[in-house]
Amino acid sequence: MLDIFKSAIEQGASDLHIKAGDFVRARIHGTLRPVTQQRLTDEQVRQLALKLIPHDRDRQRVDELLDYDCSWGIPGLGRFRVNILRQRGSFMIVLRVIPIEVPSFDDLKLPPVLKTIAESERGMILVTGVTGSGKSSTMAAMIGHMNQVMNKHIVTLENPIEFLHRDVKCSITQRDIGTDTESFMSGLRAALRQDPDVILIGEMRDTVTIDTALKAAETGHLVISTVHTTNATQTLSRLVAVFPVEEQGMVRIRLSESLQAVISQRLLPLKTGKGRVVACEVMIVTPTIRDCIKDPARTDEIYELIEEGHTQYGSQTFDQHLMDLVNSGRVDFEVGKAAANKPSDFELKMTMLAGSGGQAGSAMSGRFGS
Repeated sequence: MLDIFKSAIEQGASDLHIKAGDFVRARIHGTLRPVTQQRLTDEQVRQLALKLIPHDRDRQRVDELLDYDCSWGIPGLGRFRVNILRQRGSFMIVLRVIPIEVPSFDDLKLPPVLKTIAESERGMILVTGVTGSGKSSTMAAMIGHMNQVMNKHIVTLENPIEFLHRDVKCSITQRDIGTDTESFMSGLRAALRQDPDVILIGEMRDTVTIDTALKAAETGHLVISTVHTTNATQTLSRLVAVFPVEEQGMVRIRLSESLQAVISQRLLPLKTGKGRVVACEVMIVTPTIRDCIKDPARTDEIYELIEEGHTQYGSQTFDQHLMDLVNSGRVDFEVGKAAANKPSDFELKMTMLAGSGGQAGSAMSGRFGS
């Protein structure tokens, strides 16, 4: 099985699917493909699950487990985020590949403004996107950047721990939910007593965690977390909607005062078919955007403010970044259009750029003629 893992990783796999009655499958450049010729038995998958589970107490009740998260590493090869589940009464295991080295912003081809965002003294930074959009890698790059240029105490609360950070300039305390602390909530409350400068929360999923995270940001800490939303305005709406109606006005005020930036991500296939590239929207929270966050009637203004702040603040909408990716030949036009927030506007702008003799002309010649 280790040879299968190694081969899949060498081919660029991001995930491995291991299921009783099926081949081992790997997600390579976004496509799920079989990587073995023999189907696995239920007992083979069960035995692998036993090897992956780190705690004796959990191994002893393996046949009672329905959903189980942990991490697992192979020396010299990498680490995996592991989810063990049941389907049709049989075991299935999904492993997310985590590189050994912490990625940099340059490795991930993220906008340079993220370095400035990561150096914020206090407040809240949110990284958003669907599952598998690279949020964990972006947050790891932020922590890695801080570790190189700042002297901070960083506390992370993760389920499970993914990237392993070595102490360089920062002291980094990584806590695994279920092993090192009972829950995100208990870990977050405890973190406030651990002299942190930065608190990373793997996910904000309920009112109590969001409320405590806001309090941490309000009391001078930098809080970094994730939300499963697709863009900045949806993120704001989702965070506010979690709270009772009578509290939503105050939550908007608190968000407007604490939020520093929202980075929303999507992974797109490269035009070459080999690998993927991140497209991201970056909302830098300016005084005008703070006013829009407070007033729900002005939410629709935020998109244009992000677009207009590209030169001055380094912010960008998805569509602006997608135009850059298509224009540079890294992403196919149809892929960019499908991912755009406003596909018709995206097509119109790209057509105008092609007509003006810009670089988009070559990127779109197959679409509109040269």
